[in-house]
Amino acid sequence: MTRRWMVPLILVVFVVISIGFAFKFIKRDKKPKIVVVLQELNTDHSKIVKAGIEKGFVDFDIDGKVIAPDSKYSASNQVTMLKEVLKQKPDALIVTPTQSSAAIPVFKEFQKKNIPVIMLNQDAQWENQTTFVGTDPLRLGKLAGELLSSLTQPGDQVAFIFETKDNFVENDQIKTAKEVLESVGVKVVMEQQGHEEFGNMKSGMSNILHNYPDIKGVFATNDSIALNALKVIEEKELKIPIIGTEGVGEMLKAIDEKRLDVTLSQNPYDTGYLSVDIALKVIKGEYIEKRIDGGVDIITKDNAKSRIDFYKKEVFNKIYQVKIGYFIGRWSELVRKL
Repeated sequence: MTRRWMVPLILVVFVVISIGFAFKFIKRDKKPKIVVVLQELNTDHSKIVKAGIEKGFVDFDIDGKVIAPDSKYSASNQVTMLKEVLKQKPDALIVTPTQSSAAIPVFKEFQKKNIPVIMLNQDAQWENQTTFVGTDPLRLGKLAGELLSSLTQPGDQVAFIFETKDNFVENDQIKTAKEVLESVGVKVVMEQQGHEEFGNMKSGMSNILHNYPDIKGVFATNDSIALNALKVIEEKELKIPIIGTEGVGEMLKAIDEKRLDVTLSQNPYDTGYLSVDIALKVIKGEYIEKRIDGGVDIITKDNAKSRIDFYKKEVFNKIYQVKIGYFIGRWSELVRKL
């Protein structure tokens, strides 16, 4: 009787142990799930951030995706996206909030489900956010002020162009840039919004030149504003230094072509990559500082071309290849249906 049951009993024990090991293996092998919600994916800056994030997904073996509204002005659309992401129960959320006051109520729902919320490039200033990864705006503004002061003389007039006064990041940049310039006797004579109500981006610089034709320098809080200011200046055949803050796309080209001498870069590729690294550490339960500085680089003729080449290889060529692959796939599908 004992012998007759011995073999089946051994088999049952073996199966139970095997199932236990299988469940442990599946649990161990499960990839962490991270969702990233950006403000938009239309600008060079956001495309570079996305590329850095996706490189992080590959290197750290993450089940991740990057999404964004059609426009960075779509605060309500981003909130809707965040609510949908919450239903997916990711292991961590990385987000660049469009409007913090609108997004924080949703962030609180993530907190209730013990989902870490990591701010990327735009600090929501929510007390319960896991961490902020990005450039310190006070540091960036200080460096912008130092650069602009090195290109001007005491008594010179300079102007600031910003996107909106409601953005505390821009306000911090302006604050420290102004402090540095005024400490060396350079006068900040005008702080101008970069565009009119109907989106005329050139109007900001035109207004400055109309009121202060002897302006000797400009600090712009993003590259889009800086480039539109440059167009106005070039149309008037003037040579006025402009300090931007992103250092991508056409701004790099302007430096490489010596239309501008210097600008700043917030390292969007590296910061995107770093945010994934930090999110994974949080998921693993590691200690993380409440603020992680992504750094600021000075871009000149000496390093602009290397940046252009890097972004072309690691970002824009890959985007092009994905689009070509998509159209080939669609074409093949249509051919099969004929």
